[in-house]
Amino acid sequence: MKKNAYILTFLSLAVPAIIENSLQSFVGFADTFFISKIGLEEVAAVGVANAILQIYFAVFLALSTASAIYVSRYSGANDNEKVKQVVAQSIILTIIIGSLFGIGSFLFGEPLLRLMGANNEVLEKGLVYFRIVTTPSMLISLMYTVGAILRGFGDTKTPMRVGIIVNIVHIILDYILILGVFFQGFGLVGAAIATVLARFFGVILLFYNLDKKRLITKSIEAWKVNKEVIRGLIQVGIPTGLERLFMRFGQIIYFGMIIRMGTEIYAAHTLAGNLTIFSTIIGTGFAVATTTLIGKSLGAKNLESVKKYAKVSMIGTSIAMTMMTLVIYLTAPYTVTVFTTNTTVVHLIVVALAVDTIAQPATGLVSVLTAILQAGGDTKYPMYATAIGIWAIRTLGVYVLGVYIGLGLLGVWIAIAIDNYIRAMVLFIRYRSFKWVKKLSY
Repeated sequence: MKKNAYILTFLSLAVPAIIENSLQSFVGFADTFFISKIGLEEVAAVGVANAILQIYFAVFLALSTASAIYVSRYSGANDNEKVKQVVAQSIILTIIIGSLFGIGSFLFGEPLLRLMGANNEVLEKGLVYFRIVTTPSMLISLMYTVGAILRGFGDTKTPMRVGIIVNIVHIILDYILILGVFFQGFGLVGAAIATVLARFFGVILLFYNLDKKRLITKSIEAWKVNKEVIRGLIQVGIPTGLERLFMRFGQIIYFGMIIRMGTEIYAAHTLAGNLTIFSTIIGTGFAVATTTLIGKSLGAKNLESVKKYAKVSMIGTSIAMTMMTLVIYLTAPYTVTVFTTNTTVVHLIVVALAVDTIAQPATGLVSVLTAILQAGGDTKYPMYATAIGIWAIRTLGVYVLGVYIGLGLLGVWIAIAIDNYIRAMVLFIRYRSFKWVKKLSY
């Protein structure tokens, strides 16, 4: 297989995933736009609910990643029976976990929102929204898992097409149910209902395509709980989930430090972070393609392809993310004025983006090296690297550079860059050792 063929195969999987992620971000923006037309308390209510959902997403993402790893490995080995069995058990486990989260959300919604700092006004509106959106958490978990199964099988176009349709439906439902057409809109309740209906429609479409590709077995025996397969999925998934949670909780800690630095600094940090979402989308898309191709190559016992795809992924992701961030940095003095005219905030954003541009080669490497190791079944090593990086390097660095030395936002983003460069080096050393190639427990 020629070098160009590896690149084209990689891009054929990565580009649809990037488009899908871009659309999800756009729908999030559209959601906020429609809700902002109701009032600021409603925006705050959704913000608090979404903060809790980020934790849910981390768990659902972990399970979906485990499913994708198994499916990619066995499809690469052309073991269709094992692929179908993993699909069935992944769906069973997803339904169980999603249902448990849904029941917990309904029963403990109020204390969860209070824990996130919601005041009485926000709580009153946010609780109804939160319960409507999270009680059917099974829909969220199924969208994650079934989409990941298709990607792990090597099909990123179907989840992209489903994503396009679902997002269009979501936006239309948002407009109709939030603002109303020939009737009074339902406001925040309408936003919640629109989200649930869109997810339900998405699950139906994904299952239709799963069946179309004959990945759903008709054997009743395969749909009985298989403890061995379930155990394997959980063993691979738990470290992946913990890695995401370490990241989230670490962010909460150092975000608190940034807030204490002042309103302008926190605003600049938030806006700079929002702008870097474009490079993150690229990294996420490339990571999806990496997981699939490395998994399939390992399943086929083709180490040459593993090395080739890893090289393409590492170089391509670092270059693409760096170039995107460079463009964002160069245009920032003009684009950020859409969000704020405060010259201090604009200057701080530009400074943060300058540091982030320098950090992007490492950020890209961390993204794809994590995907490579996870595809090999080594989900614990990235978890350890993230835990140490976020807590011992980034959070401590934010305090020392940003607070103690007094570099402010510059110190914050330098700490983030140092964390990414050290993690990239540690993960690369692990990759070169090839100790990350594990035999799956099932």
